[in-house]
Order: sequence, then structure tokens, then C-alpha cells
Amino acid sequence: MTGSEVPHSFRLAYVPGVTPTKWIRIWNERLPDVPLTLVAVSPAEAFGVLRDGGADAGFVRLPVDRDDLSAIPLYTETTVVVIPKDHLVAAVEEVSTEDLAEEIVLHPLDDTLDWERLPGKPAIERPATTADAIELVAAGVGVLVVPQSLARLHHRKDLTYRPVSDAPESRVALSWPQEETTELVEQFIGIVRGRTVNSTRGRPQTPAQPKATAKAKAKAKRPEAGGAQRKPGSGKAAGKPAGKNPRGGSGGPKGGKSGKPRRRP
Repeated sequence: MTGSEVPHSFRLAYVPGVTPTKWIRIWNERLPDVPLTLVAVSPAEAFGVLRDGGADAGFVRLPVDRDDLSAIPLYTETTVVVIPKDHLVAAVEEVSTEDLAEEIVLHPLDDTLDWERLPGKPAIERPATTADAIELVAAGVGVLVVPQSLARLHHRKDLTYRPVSDAPESRVALSWPQEETTELVEQFIGIVRGRTVNSTRGRPQTPAQPKATAKAKAKAKRPEAGGAQRKPGSGKAAGKPAGKNPRGGSGGPKGGKSGKPRRRP
């Protein structure tokens, strides 16, 4: 599909923990005639949905295979440990993975963190999903280390969470197929990046008119021909010839006397 072939809707995939509300609101304000459809996907199936055309773009968790997908990293999440409210860890503001060494740390199959070495003691079985792991934490079976957005998503009154200082972090990105960078995808990229509605990206720009310089303005005020002109009222009186007096003298009478003839005795 080329950028000129504009579809009648836009499909946006998103993984658990991502809240696209503010971007959807801006989309609806700017493109009210193009409905946006949300497609909820798991982290494992997100890239397949994009490749198969199930969504035009999607909020995913890095890493992304850049061979056929484009991605714009958006933000990095804090990693936390989810614990019962009466757990000893709840008494501190932050922990390290070493502080969890004696804990059973649950590792669900849909874990989004890239661990080099898992902290704590492993559980007998891995929960299928993060939601299942949360239920086990509430039952007192173990603790769970996840991105903070997932801890909020699965919030329970009997559970709380604390930051883990040295755990891997999860990064969220906007991704789409490289060969499907449509006009609507560009529009959504602009919204996510905070471009204003008047942004000129993707539109032909009107050439800026050069501003007149002070030199050009001065030149425009000069007469086109005939040399310099005097302004009326400057110098000698306007309309009176310079040089000899009309009576034949050179200039006016001396001493300021009038020009009446003198009587002879």
C-alpha cells in the first residue's frame, strides 16, 4: 500500500501495560472521519499481528526485529517486585535482586524482562501468564518482578510493589511494517512524537518570502530619475529663484530698509 491509498480506518495494536488513551484522544480530534480501532495483543503475538496485516501499527516492547519492522522507542519503565502488603519488603522504599535471594520469584511464560540470571529461587512450575502469577503472589506462593505498568494493570488491594534497582528494564516502542509506512501511520507517528496540527512534515511548504532589507527599503524611497529632490520648506523659500534680485541687485537691500526712493531737497 502506498501513502496515497488512504484506508477508511486505522488499527492500533497494544500490549498489556500500555495505555494509549491520550494518543487516541488526539487522533479523534485531528482525524474525526478516520475511526481508530484498538487491537489488544500479547507481547508474544504482537509482531506477528503487525506482519500479517492485523494492525497498521502497534505499541510493543523492545527488542524489535529491524529487518522488516520499524520502531520508535518511546519510554523506559521502572521494574518493580509485586508482594503482599504484609511482606517484609513492603517496609522499604527500594530493593535489589540480592534482597530477593531467599524468595521464590515467579517467572511467567509471558515475562517481558530480558534476564541474564533470574533472581531468587525458582518455582516448581512457571505460570502461564502474568495474571496467573499475580494470583499466586496473592496466595503467598512467591513474588513477581515485572514492569511497573503491569503491576498497576493487575492491581489488587492486598498487594503492593517496590522498585528493584538492578533489574532489567522494559522499553516500550511504536512499531509498524517497514513496507507499510502509509499516510495514516505517518499521522500517528506525528501524534506520538508530539507534532502540532500545523506541522509541515509531509506537506509541500510554501517558499518563504524574503524580507526587505534596510538597504532595499532606502533604495525604494529614492526618486527614479532627476537626482536628489529638496523637500518643500527646507533651505530657501520654495518658488523663489536663487541668485540675483529681480531689481538687478544681488540679494535684498542692506540694513533691512525699505525700497522707497529718497526725496531730493
